[in-house]
Amino acid sequence: MIRIAMTSVYVDDEEKAHVFYRDVLGFETRTDLDLGGARFITVAAPGQDVELLLEPGDSPLAQQYRAGLREAGLPCLVLGVDDLRAEYERLSGLGVRFTQAPTKQGPLLTAVLDDTVGNLVQLTQPAA
Repeated sequence: MIRIAMTSVYVDDEEKAHVFYRDVLGFETRTDLDLGGARFITVAAPGQDVELLLEPGDSPLAQQYRAGLREAGLPCLVLGVDDLRAEYERLSGLGVRFTQAPTKQGPLLTAVLDDTVGNLVQLTQPAA
């Protein structure tokens, strides 16, 4: 069986991203290696196997990709939550900026936040 083991998100600042994804979103650090000039940092939701690599986004390709996503207002990552409205309130209280408040979109309830390191991230849950 093939499964997703790791995916990545380009970030402006690896340490700032690490703090945001760990301390604000609640992920746990799985890997943090100093590679001499760059770090290899992965985080994951507690109890889940899929890791998110916080990839340096300073290459021309990464910059073009991220600029295109932001211009279109598209998230680079979609995260599932159990209670979107509660997460929206919790994260807003921590100063997280949302570009879209909780909104029903067909069978889903979604919200979009700014991860502080150059990306939009969508939170989603099935609509009741």
